[in-house]
Amino acid sequence: MVSLVQTQRAALSEAAARAVAYLESADSRSVAPAAEALARLAELGGPLPEAPTDPAIVLALWDEIGSPATVASAGARYFGFVAGGSLPATVAANWLASASDQNAGFVVSSPVSAAQEDITLGWLVDMLRLPPDCAGAFVTGATMANFASLAAARHAVLARVGWDVEADGHCRAANPILAR
Repeated sequence: MVSLVQTQRAALSEAAARAVAYLESADSRSVAPAAEALARLAELGGPLPEAPTDPAIVLALWDEIGSPATVASAGARYFGFVAGGSLPATVAANWLASASDQNAGFVVSSPVSAAQEDITLGWLVDMLRLPPDCAGAFVTGATMANFASLAAARHAVLARVGWDVEADGHCRAANPILAR
């Protein structure tokens, strides 16, 4: 009988081998997927499985159907949108972080994530030559980054005209911006 540890090891090893093969082919394949690859994407669907599927089958399906339909943004010939950086070191770190399954929302649920956030924020303050008393935070993605930026901008604009949006709200009739 195959143990859970053996199953996990096999799945992770298979994923790593397929990821390495994908990255090794990225510079020689077309950046845009072929029409045939896109047409095969429907094969990923079908009815909801009634029982768990062997991880090796899932990995093979994604690699054999999904990989050919990807945009080769990890390759050297990709000059499209700024999509982030997928380097072998970042992929490996992501795997390790995913395997530890940390809930980084609170210090108590992930002391290591909180420490890494503090360290990285300190490095950013240094790198950007910001005042040492600057504060910062990481958010879940681009949408929350934009939302946080808009809130900070609203605060700064209203503060310039003497309005404390946190204390006084942003929709009162006495609001000097709205009263104009």
